[in-house]
Amino acid sequence: MAGERQALKAVRMLLLATALAWAAPAAPQILPGGLPSLPGAGALPGGLGDLRRTEPGLPTPSRLRDPAAVPGIAPLTAAADGLAGASLSEVRRLAVQRLLRDHRDLVEADDHGQPVARGEVLAIGVGRDTLARLRDAGFTVRARDSLDGLGLETLVLGAPRGQSAVEAVRRLRELDPAGEYEFNHLYQPAGEAGQPTAKPVVGAAAAPETARGLRIGLVDGSAAQSRPGLAKARLVQHAFAPGGAQVTAHATAVASLIVGDAGPFHGSAPGATLYVADVYGATAAGGSAAAVARALAWLAQSDTAVINISLVGPPNRLLEAAVRALLARGDLVVAAVGNDGPAAPPLYPAAYPGVVAVTGVDARGRVLPEAGRGSHVDFAAPGSDMAAAGVDGGFVRVRGTSFAAPIVAGRLAVLRAGGSPAQAREALVGEAVDLGAPGPDPIYGHGLVGAALRTDPAALVRRR
Repeated sequence: MAGERQALKAVRMLLLATALAWAAPAAPQILPGGLPSLPGAGALPGGLGDLRRTEPGLPTPSRLRDPAAVPGIAPLTAAADGLAGASLSEVRRLAVQRLLRDHRDLVEADDHGQPVARGEVLAIGVGRDTLARLRDAGFTVRARDSLDGLGLETLVLGAPRGQSAVEAVRRLRELDPAGEYEFNHLYQPAGEAGQPTAKPVVGAAAAPETARGLRIGLVDGSAAQSRPGLAKARLVQHAFAPGGAQVTAHATAVASLIVGDAGPFHGSAPGATLYVADVYGATAAGGSAAAVARALAWLAQSDTAVINISLVGPPNRLLEAAVRALLARGDLVVAAVGNDGPAAPPLYPAAYPGVVAVTGVDARGRVLPEAGRGSHVDFAAPGSDMAAAGVDGGFVRVRGTSFAAPIVAGRLAVLRAGGSPAQAREALVGEAVDLGAPGPDPIYGHGLVGAALRTDPAALVRRR
């Protein structure tokens, strides 16, 4: 019995170490350290050493991935997975807390603790007489947007001196109960970037440019035309946040998963022209609902039939109105379901009716433990164990539903070229490989698409 207890204790320690090594943050991730430091390629963090060197008779990490390989291990594996998933779901909450703490001059919380632009309120369709009453009450007009591509007129109102955004929204709804007033919520990719160090394989055949002539939209930061992943890509970029454009690792990776093309790596629609709307810029208050709405109007005017949004946040009246206008035009909007965990409430814009909501799976087709779930989930696509273009060149390893959405967006753009939006969605349903419970389900939606578009990071590392 003592020997069995010691063996079980060793197995538990291995499970914990393995979970710590393999767990990825809940936010969309560009994993630090570049491709040569992939998990399993060397020593693990925290001084744990190399788990491939195990004591005789104990299961190796590769066997721990398969609970059936070790009798009695399945309950422990399930518990470890649950623990990892629970910790991952806290990442965005902690990022929001940090944003609110470090940028109090620009950001504050709404009545649900979500970050919003400090002292700002969005107003939709306010008439001249109403605006005069609002000015008399101390509100100022900070920006006036005519979103021509969407048929919307919006104002960014400044709150009276000393009023918080929460107080300002409450006051506006008292002054004009029939009006539409909303917080200027901030939407986040919440990613981290390491230094890309991978070397691409030379001489591999490129994917055929089946998407040439198509226009696809992307709402994110600015993308770097990095080599080699995006060297041949056609990018049209425009900034919609204060401070001008700013390249981000998140946007670069997402862009490459749509139009990238280099050796064994290619996105889901290589050859298409990607219209990139930068809603972040060089400000901590980037990613606002107002900036996203402006970006969507520009993409509508640019005639992009499919738009990818790998950003998440709370419901917002302006964002909802903009998405509804796009869908009425016949555009397709694709969004990531987010990484707040399976028990979290739905995130937006993915949860709006009509939006194509995408979850992520690993290389074995298992849903990411941090991925959101719900009846709004439409499709699953590769979201981990995969490579994307790095901001400074080369490739990085990425994880998160952010990186699954662009695979679906590219496929829909190719399918949309041959028919209506409804026909494109039906065609993608026909491509989907059913996972989980038979038929559509709240974990995988209609099933997995684009599995062949996952580029194994090992295929992009030059062997020494």
